[in-house]
Amino acid sequence: MPGLTQEGIRAFDAEGPADRRPYLGKYHVVHSSGSTGKPGYFVYDEAAWNEMLLGIIRGALWDMSMGEVAKLLLKRPRIVYIAATDGRYGGAMAVGDGIDGIGARQLYLDINVPLDEWIIKLREFKPNIVIGYPSAVKILGELIERGAVSLDVRRVISCGEPLGASLRNYMETVFACDVINIYAASESLCLGVETGSTGGMLLFDDMNVIEVEQGKMYLTCLYNFAQPLIRYEITDSLTVKEAPEGGRYPFRTAAGLLGRNEDILWFEDGAGHREFLHPLAIEGFCVEGLKDYRFSQVGKDVFEMEAEVALPELKEPIKKEMLRRMREILREKRLDYVQFYVSFVDEIRADQETGKKRLVVSRY
Repeated sequence: MPGLTQEGIRAFDAEGPADRRPYLGKYHVVHSSGSTGKPGYFVYDEAAWNEMLLGIIRGALWDMSMGEVAKLLLKRPRIVYIAATDGRYGGAMAVGDGIDGIGARQLYLDINVPLDEWIIKLREFKPNIVIGYPSAVKILGELIERGAVSLDVRRVISCGEPLGASLRNYMETVFACDVINIYAASESLCLGVETGSTGGMLLFDDMNVIEVEQGKMYLTCLYNFAQPLIRYEITDSLTVKEAPEGGRYPFRTAAGLLGRNEDILWFEDGAGHREFLHPLAIEGFCVEGLKDYRFSQVGKDVFEMEAEVALPELKEPIKKEMLRRMREILREKRLDYVQFYVSFVDEIRADQETGKKRLVVSRY
């Protein structure tokens, strides 16, 4: 596409604020989280972006009648989005534009903000629709269970991480409403929707072609021509089943592992106060010579940072920079009491079952 260069996109991302402003006024730039390797950029033009937003809104309102949709929109929904919001994450950008499109009120809760601030904002905003990472939505459910906040939620929309049957059941019980699970990736932000623990994930075959061969998944996006992806390999692991004859929907279904499922780091101080650190709050490190890294929790207030470097002589400057940045993150999260250290390993391998790198592992 005219005017699009990798150098220009990287400069736009590095120099400008991490907001929804389009690059060159017409390209929406999304960066991947880097769970399977080095983070990359994916570009959508206006036509592709709008097509994707319609697909996401369709998924979010799945199985609602026109009357139910009209009733919901007339009340101007109050939507809270709980996830990583301080970068060009596709979910945050798409949710924001989608919410603007339906005229709803919105509140962003970044997973790097202390829980006390969550509580204050939630009590004031009183959302009736919740969107976010299932691991983060679970924390909101726990706040409701212990009486820290009281909400009347009409619908929960899970995205960004796998949603297991047990966690889905927990959400349905605590929030007492439908839970919709959106399947998305930076390469295509609208891949499918799941409405229950049985039946599998409905794939949006009208927007993408998903193929599985010898355990590998290949994506062809049918709506984005700004950055065409044809049989692009994604390391998600899934099994695809054809749509049943005479079924309610003409879409195929997928079962198995979808996306990544990483642990949250929970810490506890001497007084018994617990606070969490979400993996996506700490995955944005970009230090010259740092090839890869992983976090291992080794105690209730201790974690280790494993690092893989390009050259041995870079270990000390990389260690110094990683420690500096980690201190800033912990200070912002009010986790100054947490101890951490850096160790170097020869290689950080991907999980054999999913093909994805685990950013966080627990040895505690």
